[in-house]
Amino acid sequence: MLARRLRLMGPLLVLALVATGCPADEGGDGGDGGGGNLLQTITDRGQVRCGVNDEVPGFGFVDEAGNYSGFDIEFCRAVAAAVTGDAGNVEFRSLTSEQRFTALQGQQVDVLIRNTTWTATRDGTEGAAFAATTFYDGQGMMVRADSPFQSLEDMRGTNICVLSGTTTELNLETQFQARGIEYEPISLETNEAIQPAFIQRRCEGWTSDRSQLAGIRSAWPETEGGPGALRILDLTMSKEPLGPVVRDGDARWYDAVNWTVIATILAEEHGITQANVDQMRQSQDPDVQRLLGTFRTEEGSTFNPGLGLPDDFAYQVIKQVGNYGEIYERTVGPNTPLGLERGPNDLWTRGGLLYGPPYR
Repeated sequence: MLARRLRLMGPLLVLALVATGCPADEGGDGGDGGGGNLLQTITDRGQVRCGVNDEVPGFGFVDEAGNYSGFDIEFCRAVAAAVTGDAGNVEFRSLTSEQRFTALQGQQVDVLIRNTTWTATRDGTEGAAFAATTFYDGQGMMVRADSPFQSLEDMRGTNICVLSGTTTELNLETQFQARGIEYEPISLETNEAIQPAFIQRRCEGWTSDRSQLAGIRSAWPETEGGPGALRILDLTMSKEPLGPVVRDGDARWYDAVNWTVIATILAEEHGITQANVDQMRQSQDPDVQRLLGTFRTEEGSTFNPGLGLPDDFAYQVIKQVGNYGEIYERTVGPNTPLGLERGPNDLWTRGGLLYGPPYR
């Protein structure tokens, strides 16, 4: 617990330095220096600084040994593989919901990949640019399995725990006001703070993204009944497209992050996996050749779309991290404790929403 608190204090200390005008990083390499060329800065630095969640099993979680794992963590590694050639060249910086945009604007992280919903307000007022959606989600409600609640209407007069500084606060208010249901929100800054409040019955419901609730349920303490002690209601209260976020004003860095995500989707579309990516580099399919960096014109030149990324960036991502389906299956899929079916997070060819623009 102490280690977790120290990790959470780290970003707060950094932000305090920013607020007082003191440099958080010696040598002036904390950001892009205002020059709008963060991709080059990161290439020179040799490391991506990724703002993440560390409290949601399956998406962003850190164990007692300090090891990060999860769906979002894998996409941080994918960006590092694309830009530096090594998926291990990433520094994870744990941020709460309330810290994340301040840390991004303060140039303490290069990218946020921590279950952050793309909204108009965030696009317009946070100085943020959202890359391709990595996970299509929706807000849900979790209750105790032995509770009588089956719908929101059943929860009249209850206390409901919610993360402060998130879209879930507004969604909760909107949904309950529209139904004329009185309730009392209990807003707390972290899931680590909400869990004891829920256990102590300060709140009868816990609302968040359905994927996040599934992660929390999967790791529910056995002393409190384990995962079977909780139930997620069969309802979806909102649309929550989640994905990487970068600062506005740097198109080259945005493209690098955006096309890293797209590359994982295109790889799954083409049937390229970690296991066969070396073999697929021998493919005669021009689309596959362009994606994996082996395409040559009759004059012998390579394909260069002008993104500022190495020719083999997608090869490095797939070889070191995997395609989208592989990332999904090993972190949150049906055979993991979360047990999430692909649903909207499947390829468009299988009825999902994932659709990769052509790499040509």
